[in-house]
Amino acid sequence: MTVTREEKVAREGAVTEAAGLARLVDFIEPELDLEDVVLEVGAGTGRVSRTIARRVRHVTALDPSREALERGKREADQDAVMNVTFSRGDAADLPFAGRSFTLLISRFGLHREEDPAAVLRELVRVSRPGAGLVVADLVLADGNGGDPDRLLRLRDAGHRALLSAERIAELIAEAGADVRRSERFDLIRPVDAWLADAPAEAAEQIRAELRAELDGGPATGLRPVLSADELCVTLPVAHLGATAS
Repeated sequence: MTVTREEKVAREGAVTEAAGLARLVDFIEPELDLEDVVLEVGAGTGRVSRTIARRVRHVTALDPSREALERGKREADQDAVMNVTFSRGDAADLPFAGRSFTLLISRFGLHREEDPAAVLRELVRVSRPGAGLVVADLVLADGNGGDPDRLLRLRDAGHRALLSAERIAELIAEAGADVRRSERFDLIRPVDAWLADAPAEAAEQIRAELRAELDGGPATGLRPVLSADELCVTLPVAHLGATAS
């Protein structure tokens, strides 16, 4: 199917990557307080942490990648953001005492975890009673067909498996927090940018399968669309907001 990205965004409420980050910040907004002590896990370069830093007392951006954290620290320094600590660690085994944080955030991390339930239990463990918990992730959507996990793993060996939004909500509840709100939308990513860090051979295979689907071939589960000459994928995203007990 040939459809411009702008038409898809307007018709289906889909968003581009930059708008997706802004939408998450808007979703976090009701939880923010100037006295908040925040933990973001799977933070990467800490884009979310740096965006909300001036609205809270302190943010810890935790990620296993030293390179990503160093880049985030440089960018925070350039922007004079002084209240973000970049910390290397494992989200499933947090190096913090219980009841340390008033707001917890996980963005696009659960699908990369071997045991996402363990991550959520850890987030609740280090939450103070009544703390806010915000989880944002790619999710498994009904009716897409195909096996999106196969191509997502081909693109990124760190990908494990997509969960449905309903399953994530169940895991949050099992960890000891009450899900109070949620939203879902489609994230539209141009394939060239999306595959920029993928192995060259894998990237070519993924492009070929996406184009084959556009031509009537088997579903990939990534719902490709064509914007002029630009191939794009459609990634379902869910935001869930919860309160720790």
